[in-house]
Amino acid sequence: MFEREHRLVDFCLILCAWLHLPTVELEQLTLRHVVQPRGADEVVVDDLLQPQALDEALHDVDVVLSAVGSSIRDARSAGPFVDGKGAQTLLESAVDAAVEVFVMESAIGVGDEPASPLADAFDLAIGPIQRAKGETEAALRSADIEHTIFRPGILTGGPRTDHVTVADPGAKLWGTVSRADIARIMIAAPVTPAATDRTFEVVSAPSFPGRGSHIKWQLPGR
Repeated sequence: MFEREHRLVDFCLILCAWLHLPTVELEQLTLRHVVQPRGADEVVVDDLLQPQALDEALHDVDVVLSAVGSSIRDARSAGPFVDGKGAQTLLESAVDAAVEVFVMESAIGVGDEPASPLADAFDLAIGPIQRAKGETEAALRSADIEHTIFRPGILTGGPRTDHVTVADPGAKLWGTVSRADIARIMIAAPVTPAATDRTFEVVSAPSFPGRGSHIKWQLPGR
């Protein structure tokens, strides 16, 4: 059972998108090869646009961390996008399964708030995907579930630094942030009361000490 006061998360579902693999069998093999050696108890592979295993994946899950996303190449397609229809299907299933917290990785530039030039560039490059993410953000805010939404800048494969700037939408942050740093705060969000039902822009370089929110991130079990 999820108990915020004890900072324990017994069950956590982490979802990501693995795109442009030639077969489902290869996708399943790749995911299991990467994830299970790193400590995953169970791996369920599914297509959120045509789900078949969501009920199984969400059984007894307390927290969903959703990092699903399309590639820049997908922006040239007509959709539907996993960031929109797929993520909303996941959200609806999570609510039906009585999941308690849903954490979403979105992107800088999503939403109608004032934005940085980087956000404008995102909109030009992947506008349809940004709009799909915006629709999912809106659905999440109106759903009967606690949530946190992160809008990172340019994602990198760099190491975890534990030094990020998070700010309310409209702070006009721009820059980069490692996937490892985003993963850390996504894991921390469900047990950090100051993150409940909030949306944050996120970057690590450059830093914006004058614009950031002061959040004391906690990790499960600590």
